[in-house]
Amino acid sequence: MDGGSFSSSIGDSIDFEEKDLSLSDKLKVFKGSGFDPDSYVTNRCRHMSEKEIRHLCHYLVDLRKASAEEMRKSVYANYAAFIRTSREISNLEGQLIALRNLLSTRAAIVHGLAEGINVDSLSSSEGLTQDDSSNFGDRDAANSESWLGQFIEKLEVLLAERRVDEALDVLDEGEHMAKDSRSKQTLTPSALLSLQKAITEQKQKLAAQLAEAAFQSSGSAAELRSAVQALKRLGDGPRAHTLMLSSHQQKLQGNMQGLRPSGTSHAVAYSAALSQLVFSTIAQATSDSFTLFDDEPCYSSELVTWAVNQTEKFARVIKRHVIASPAASGCLRPVAESVHMSLGHCSLLEARGLALSPVLLKIFRPCVEKALVANIKRIEQCTAAIAADDDWSLAYPPISSRSLGTASLAGVIVSQPKLSSSAHRFNTMVQELCEDISPLESLQLSEQALEGVMQVFNAYISMLIKALPGSVENENLEGSVNRIVRMAETESEQIALLANALLLADELIPRAVAKLSSSQQPNKADDTSKRSTDRQSRPAEQRELKRRLQRLVDQLRDSFCRQHALELIFLEDGGVRLSPDMYINMDGNPEEIEWFPSPVYQELFGKLTRIAGIASDMFVGRERFATILLMRLTETIILWLSEDQTFWEEIEQGPTPLGPLGLQQFYLDMEFVILFASQGRYLSRNLQQVIKNIIGRAIEAVAATKIDPYSVLPEDEWFAEVAQIAIDMLTGKTHVGTVENVSSPTASSVLSHGSN
Repeated sequence: MDGGSFSSSIGDSIDFEEKDLSLSDKLKVFKGSGFDPDSYVTNRCRHMSEKEIRHLCHYLVDLRKASAEEMRKSVYANYAAFIRTSREISNLEGQLIALRNLLSTRAAIVHGLAEGINVDSLSSSEGLTQDDSSNFGDRDAANSESWLGQFIEKLEVLLAERRVDEALDVLDEGEHMAKDSRSKQTLTPSALLSLQKAITEQKQKLAAQLAEAAFQSSGSAAELRSAVQALKRLGDGPRAHTLMLSSHQQKLQGNMQGLRPSGTSHAVAYSAALSQLVFSTIAQATSDSFTLFDDEPCYSSELVTWAVNQTEKFARVIKRHVIASPAASGCLRPVAESVHMSLGHCSLLEARGLALSPVLLKIFRPCVEKALVANIKRIEQCTAAIAADDDWSLAYPPISSRSLGTASLAGVIVSQPKLSSSAHRFNTMVQELCEDISPLESLQLSEQALEGVMQVFNAYISMLIKALPGSVENENLEGSVNRIVRMAETESEQIALLANALLLADELIPRAVAKLSSSQQPNKADDTSKRSTDRQSRPAEQRELKRRLQRLVDQLRDSFCRQHALELIFLEDGGVRLSPDMYINMDGNPEEIEWFPSPVYQELFGKLTRIAGIASDMFVGRERFATILLMRLTETIILWLSEDQTFWEEIEQGPTPLGPLGLQQFYLDMEFVILFASQGRYLSRNLQQVIKNIIGRAIEAVAATKIDPYSVLPEDEWFAEVAQIAIDMLTGKTHVGTVENVSSPTASSVLSHGSN
């Protein structure tokens, strides 16, 4: 069903499926205030078939995913501004709390002064004597000063001994006394002012002690939490939270001092240790923040900002000291392992509400892409270097530590078929590339890796084509770097080129690419629909991959067939073996003819027989490819004959017409090809039809000379008998004398072929 009919069947909602529309334009139909989903589905799906409804469902699911991804990108793009605003609000709240404390202090002073004036006025209005008033003031002052002195002395002792909890209790007691005094006038105004001043000073002193304790890198985690909790109890929560994060950062920097990158061999170990240190510190800071400060927005915002900064610093350190150099040189494994371990440690924080993976991906992705591109180029260069000295002999691969693993030697040999040295190296590097990329599913580099594999395989096929002797004359010299490739001189070596290409395309490369596909499978239990969709699309993707690979193999096969066809058709001095003279000149020769297939077809039969024997050894289990190879080679020869205008112009319009003997020899040659191709099981319908057409064309050429061609042609059994004897002789099954009884067709054997 085409896109136009489908769009019209479900309405304008699918019209925005065009590629030139943005996501916002696609969503306009759903943004209207009067949008009714029930009526939308009813109107759009009433006259739709089940296939159209299923397509619409898939489209809406994809649109929902795109919308969610757009929202995520929008949030992430404005996340820094959100965090900055939240931090400013947090600072403002802290300033408001300080201002409130200051106003409370000033109000207490004013209230105390007012109460003092009222007390003096009240004493005067009630007619108290001067002695009574003096005695009262002296007695209250003495009691207040005595209590206040004891309070300050006790608080100073507790602070000196760093008994923080008891000091906080005493401060709470003092604040309770000051509050009670303001309402019940239990202290004189001067004593109240002194008490409030003492509380403020001791709070500042205690806060300084707690801040110093929080910054002590030698302190334990319990001491840090205790100091932060005490500072929060003093009423300065924002400062306490900032100090807690600063303390964690100070300890992190101190621990990082002991970790130093010590060369490429230890770079992965360094990145693993540093990753664990950084993200465990962030996890501890997150735990402390949630435990001590709950989940208040101002503290959460500061925590997220701090965690993002630490993650960015960590990623830049790893990028500078670990992955930058390997990425530039194409060493993908250390880059992939470092990034994978970092993402693994980072993902553990998601359970705590911190999704820091986008921060790492933003910094790491360009490096991994650079490493991937350089690795692909490295595969091409390394394979080309080995191909320059490849003897094109097939053997099992050398057993490496990575290929062994936990598998047995026999299992490795079975899983790795025979290839030449350059193909083994190519396969090893491609397998390693896919293994390295597969764990990095969050980077979504599978498509890029797949295209890279296709790129290097295309380059390798080009090198194999250049290894064919006949391809040297057809090299593309237009600015491309021509690799030096060792020529495959013998037929066995040339068929080994095909074996390399076939085994890589048919088995080894799909096996490597399957690792990329498996890494994209969802792991969550609620992704059932996505898993089902992946299972349905995976076979189609695999078929498309094999089609692309097979097209490249076909290029090598066609070059092989073209080279061998040219060897048969043309002589080394430029002459043509398959010329019309071999048929036209037969009728002018008075000597008796010994009927046998023409030499060029004898050579074709010998070449196909040799190739079939070699292919049966090299393509074990893949006999179909060997059959197609023989079929294509035979077709290449016959198609050239069918399309050679010079040949047919000489046959049909030349000064010497094709005679009965030439027609008989031509007919015998074609029957010979049909017979040995049929016996070898590589006679295709196309080949049979082409041979039938060119036989008919030769018959018409004879008929144009006013000779009845069917009157001079023996019956088909004679051609079949001669062709079979020729096959037996060429394969050594019979001797020359066997052909004497059929060396010349008798008159009784001549009959009409009008029915053919």
